Amino acid sequence: MSVDVIVPALGESITEASVGQWLKQPGDAVAADEPIVALETDKVAVEVPAPVAGVMGEQLFKPGDTVTVGALIARIEAGAAVASAPPAAPAVTVAEAAPELAKPDPVVATGTSDYEAISPAVRGLIDSYNLDPASISGTGKDGRLTKGDVLAAIEAGTARVKPSAAPANAAPQGGPDSYPFAQKGGFDTFPFARKEERVRMTRLRQTIARRLKEAQNSAAMLTTFNDVDMSAVIEARARYKDLFEKKHGVRLGFMSFFAKAVVLALKDVPAVGAAIEGDEIIYKDYADLGIAVSSPGGLVVPILKDAQARSFADIEKAIADFGERARKGTLKIEELQGGNFTISNGGVFGSLLSTPILNPPQSGVLGLHRIEDRPVVRDGQIVVRPMMYLALSYDHRLVDGREAVTFLVRVKEAIEDPARLLIDL
Repeated sequence: MSVDVIVPALGESITEASVGQWLKQPGDAVAADEPIVALETDKVAVEVPAPVAGVMGEQLFKPGDTVTVGALIARIEAGAAVASAPPAAPAVTVAEAAPELAKPDPVVATGTSDYEAISPAVRGLIDSYNLDPASISGTGKDGRLTKGDVLAAIEAGTARVKPSAAPANAAPQGGPDSYPFAQKGGFDTFPFARKEERVRMTRLRQTIARRLKEAQNSAAMLTTFNDVDMSAVIEARARYKDLFEKKHGVRLGFMSFFAKAVVLALKDVPAVGAAIEGDEIIYKDYADLGIAVSSPGGLVVPILKDAQARSFADIEKAIADFGERARKGTLKIEELQGGNFTISNGGVFGSLLSTPILNPPQSGVLGLHRIEDRPVVRDGQIVVRPMMYLALSYDHRLVDGREAVTFLVRVKEAIEDPARLLIDL
């Protein structure tokens, strides 16, 4: 009996998605509730489970197609068994069947039999770096590779380049004039080929592009800067990190200090956490903080709700959980909605300075950057301190320059004197 697979509800106000990757192919055995397809919404990837056990049947859409909630996407043959393979024929060697085919095939293998099961976006990244996917460990569902796995392997230097198919002494096809740079002694270790690849934007990337442009068009964005001496926070973290991890089971990072500092600053300057709706301003007496985290599909901003009521340990646990599930693509739609202020840490990628873009309808976003030793003057003496640049982008329609500078100074004061976080100063 054929059972229909329907696109499920994807979250509030989300009516359509794109087919990202089929996790099961026609003829594959499927268990009840086993994921068979990954859909990409505007915010996260959603895996659709099989409604019954059986065999994967017809797939009505291909990767990249747009599907709507309630649409018929596939069929499963309930209770069917996978057809057994026919009896094997007597073994015949390639040389016996056709001697001319026994020569080595010049085409390089992908390095893994599961190459075709890798999603198109990840395959494109692997191919662009000419990597052997077998040299990369996958952390996705059933060990599948994700973009994060590939990027991490590249950064760690563990990803291997696929071996060249051509003999070492083979001349480039087309003759020596094909590669003018090689004649001059440059780029002589690889073929100087030019190629282009057209890849359809994922739904998440389309949404990121649209919302960032909307922010530029709708808000009067302005950025103010300051720098902060991280000495006190670094000292406190070094002193208590082992005890903190032993008691709470999570590492003590810098983000919890900044989240607490932002909470204090929002109390003093509530306009930075407000929003414009029509001709009204909505002020909020709570701090739902968006924490920007990187995912294989792009930047996502899960919401740390009621940060004003959370402990350092609660904040660190939530942020660690967001980061882990963002890499796996398992964040929930409701966790990405709302928020009245965002913190974005470009410092983890080495950024020295940036002007972060607002996440509408929010009116403020704090950009953190890398910590580096710089000479500063203290008590008339030049000393070296671990310094970080802070950037606050804000909607000038709602937040005046005085309020923005005051907010940033409050954050700076709390970080340079963490005792303020305990006594609410």
